[in-house]
Amino acid sequence: MIVDKTEYHIDVTEHGTDAINLLAQTSGLSKQVLKDAMQKGAIWHSHGKQTNRIRRAKKPLQPGDKLHLYYNQYILDEQVAPAELLFDEGEYSIWYKPYGMRCQGSKWSDHTTINRYAELNLQPQRNAFIIHRLDRAATGLLVLGHSKKTTAAIAKLFETRALEKYYQVIVEGEFPSKPVTIDSPVDNKPALSYATLLTYDATLDQSKVQVKIDTGRKHQIRIHMASLGHPVVGDRLHGNGAEHCPDLALTSCFFRFVCPISHSLKTFELPEHYRPAFTTT
Repeated sequence: MIVDKTEYHIDVTEHGTDAINLLAQTSGLSKQVLKDAMQKGAIWHSHGKQTNRIRRAKKPLQPGDKLHLYYNQYILDEQVAPAELLFDEGEYSIWYKPYGMRCQGSKWSDHTTINRYAELNLQPQRNAFIIHRLDRAATGLLVLGHSKKTTAAIAKLFETRALEKYYQVIVEGEFPSKPVTIDSPVDNKPALSYATLLTYDATLDQSKVQVKIDTGRKHQIRIHMASLGHPVVGDRLHGNGAEHCPDLALTSCFFRFVCPISHSLKTFELPEHYRPAFTTT
C-alpha cells in the first residue's frame, strides 16, 4: 500500500543506475508520479558533500551517491495563481507575487515558489534568486536576482536600508489621521514602522494605510498594526481573520533604489488593480 506522505533515502551501489528506475523499484510509485515529483522539487541527490534537487530523470548516478525522495501528495497537488513579470531589467526582475505563492521551498517541493516559477517562465531563461521575502499570504512587488553578483548587490541595499519601499494595507477601524510611528520590538528585536492613513471607509469601518518599514522583521507590519488596535483585514494569525474572511490585505506597492548595474535611480510601482481594495466579507 502506497501512503500519501513518506520519505525514502536510497544508497546508490551500482554504475549505470538512473534515478527514476531506482526510486520506482524502492518506493513502488509509478515513473510518471516520480517524474512529476522530480519536476516539482521533491527529489534530491547527494554526491560527496553536495546535496541538491535533481530534475533530470536520466541523470547518471555513481556508487556512493544517495537519493532522497520526500513524497507528500497533498503538497505536490498544490496549485497557486501565476506570478506576473512587471519589469525585466536583465540582471534582475520585478514581479507581482500573488496570494499563496511562496518565497521559499521546502524539502517536499519548490513548485509553488516565485523563483521556480520565474525560472520556468522567463524569456530568455535565467536562474532566479530570492533577494527578499513576502509572507505567503501577502501580495505585491518582489525583486528576483538573475546573477549572484547582482543578487548580492541588491540584497545589500535591503540590509543597509538604502532601498525605499512602501506597502499598503487595509486595516480594521478608523486609523488616526496623523502619521504614526511604531517602534515596538518584534520577536525581541528593534522594529520601526511609519504608517499614514490614505482613506477611510465608514460603511465598512476599515482604513487603507500606507506603511514604510525601516526594519524587516517577520510579520512586522501585521504585528505593528495589531498593536495599535487596527489589525490587517484577513490576518488570521495576529488579527481577527477567520477561514471565511478575505485574503490578507497587505501588499508591497513601491520600490526605489539606485540600480547596481546602471547606477541610475529606479522607481517601480505596482499597478493600481493589484493594490488592496475595500471588500465586504
